[in-house]
Amino acid sequence: MSKFVEAMTVASSHSHPSQENNSVGESAVQNSNAIVALKELVANLQREQNKIQDLLSSLGFALRSFSNLNQFLELTPLMAARVTDSIGGALILYKDSKVHLEQIHCQDHHVGLEVSEVFKRVNYQINHQQTANTSAQLSEIIDQKMRQELEPKVHFFGTPILVKNIEQGRLYVFSTEADYTWSPTRRKLTQLVADQTAVAIANHELTVELRSKERQDRELEIASEIQLRLLPSKCPQIKGLTIAAKCETASRVGGDYYDFIPTNYDRLKNSEPEIGSDVPWSIVIGDVMGKGVPAGLIMTMTRGMLRAEVLNRHSPAQIMRHLNRVMYADLENSHRFVSMFYSEYDPLRQTLSFTNAAHNPPLLWRKATNTLEKLDSWGMLIGLDMESEYEDATVQLAPGDTIIYYTDGFTDAANENGDRFDEENLCLCFKWACQHLDTSAEILDHVFGQVKQFSGASKSHGDDMTSIVMQIQAID
Repeated sequence: MSKFVEAMTVASSHSHPSQENNSVGESAVQNSNAIVALKELVANLQREQNKIQDLLSSLGFALRSFSNLNQFLELTPLMAARVTDSIGGALILYKDSKVHLEQIHCQDHHVGLEVSEVFKRVNYQINHQQTANTSAQLSEIIDQKMRQELEPKVHFFGTPILVKNIEQGRLYVFSTEADYTWSPTRRKLTQLVADQTAVAIANHELTVELRSKERQDRELEIASEIQLRLLPSKCPQIKGLTIAAKCETASRVGGDYYDFIPTNYDRLKNSEPEIGSDVPWSIVIGDVMGKGVPAGLIMTMTRGMLRAEVLNRHSPAQIMRHLNRVMYADLENSHRFVSMFYSEYDPLRQTLSFTNAAHNPPLLWRKATNTLEKLDSWGMLIGLDMESEYEDATVQLAPGDTIIYYTDGFTDAANENGDRFDEENLCLCFKWACQHLDTSAEILDHVFGQVKQFSGASKSHGDDMTSIVMQIQAID
């Protein structure tokens, strides 16, 4: 404008007065027209800016409001076309190395059909290739093929949709105007819409993952509740014997198992008051290899089969042989094994008959001699070999004698330095408890407490921990 004024001033110094007056008038008109044009341009820019802001605000509202991802994706091509003044837009997503045309929008129906057909044809060609392509390769192939098919009739531009820095699709805009340019402003606006789309996809993935986790948590709660109900709710009243038991799982569902099974189910009924039973009782502890839901399912199956087998009144070794044969196929298919110590206590004779299927042998503390013994017999893991044989053994007990059954969660418990609690420490703390504590429950609590103290108060045990403590009492 200043150069225009200078030129007008120089010309006026050499002109006739009348010409000077005419020039001044023309200059005023021109200046007035320039101001009007500038105001109109500013107004247009302001309107365009407001329109873009309104569109992006609507997209943000949709992102916050829509719970269904497909509802949001329907808006994406429309918004991209509006903010870039293009005739249409298209959204492509990559799923399992395949290309999917999710949505397409076009103001011109015929152009939209043509572009849609080209997209579908290109997608078909890519999806039926023998070689797998990365997302970056897919984008390059699509861009190249679309331009070959559509240009120069339709100008085609795209930008990536990045979720966690991984390209999961592309957002395209296209125009039939010959002078349409892919300006930096249009590029940024399209990328902004693509970024909002990426946020919507990421939110959807998080929501799906959260719902799946909530469903799994609920299923774990149900499995844990069922397993808890299958374990004995309390220890039985057996003549000449006091018992305490506890099971703590490393996760909600565990693979440890213990049970008390009367050899005569008709002897005890829920309607009768609890009295000291004089019938033999089966006392069993087991451990399924692994932990979590798979181990819990095997444990549940083991419980049911063993309870049915006990009713046949065979010897402990024979019961274990039958259990192994029945469970072998299922355990082999699941690639799991079960260790188990099965015993039967006779209250009248105060004897314990038992067999061991490769489980941690229980410890017997003899009060009379203040010594520890291991209760063990030969036998293999359940599920290792269908023809496994097991050995019967019997031990005579006396008042004051105490036995602890336990799973490997005790001996395998480790501290912060990686040192294991091991069997030696278990023997020491069990022997001390038998010497200084009076009841089975006190002994059991002491052993659990020592293991937890060894592992550290803030560190949970890495495996299931189950134990039974039984103490022989004098019979009146």
